[in-house]
Amino acid sequence: MSATFRDHFAPAADAYAAYRPHYPAALFEWIAAAAPRVTGRAWDCGTGSGQAAVGLAPSFDTVVATDASVAQVARAAAHERVHYAVAAAEAAPLAPASVDVVVVAQALHWMALDAFYAEVRRVVAPGGIVAVWSYALMEIDTAVDPLVLHLYRDVLGPWWPAERVHVDAGYRDLPFPFARLDAPAFEMRHAWTRDQLVGYLGTWSAVLRRREAHGDPLPAFAEALAAAWPDARERRTVRWPLALRAGRVA
Repeated sequence: MSATFRDHFAPAADAYAAYRPHYPAALFEWIAAAAPRVTGRAWDCGTGSGQAAVGLAPSFDTVVATDASVAQVARAAAHERVHYAVAAAEAAPLAPASVDVVVVAQALHWMALDAFYAEVRRVVAPGGIVAVWSYALMEIDTAVDPLVLHLYRDVLGPWWPAERVHVDAGYRDLPFPFARLDAPAFEMRHAWTRDQLVGYLGTWSAVLRRREAHGDPLPAFAEALAAAWPDARERRTVRWPLALRAGRVA
């Protein structure tokens, strides 16, 4: 495990598995179509609860899903084609040239990029690809969005880890030394109750840090949310545009 790894999400591993949104099937279909068919294997690095790993599974014979967090891997979603392992991004339990694709979903900003990219070049088969993506604030409606923005910016602003700036930038500010592949736009979309939204917000790293130091900010948010979303049974569409970067490994 990397000596520099900081597990921001272990305290919320159960909530992470329950509330983190799932990625669209069309994203994984596009990745599978762009990847070569050399090994039939994919690597999901920084898998968290396994949302991307399970999404890849229909398109590959095997998905190796790794994360440096013991707590996250212990609660990851089971799938017969997905094999989980606790490992740092720069030390994958993979042989050279043994995967067709590497994906990193909402985790690239935590990694030591030079070491990780060297590992990508080591394990990817000829012609293989790497796809990384992130998502920032969700979009719901004009009643709810200002409340979420206030929580995100004004209440939690000082509590976000420094790496969060890369998510807000859609990873455009991070080096990505691979031959670019043009990709269509993708988004996550779910119909959620307001309680599901609050559950998701409870997985934010800034919420976890502020809760530990100064108490939970979510009860006050939930009270304001109930005024804007009175029916607890009502489901509203929640959207997260994905910021995707993909490239072919030379």
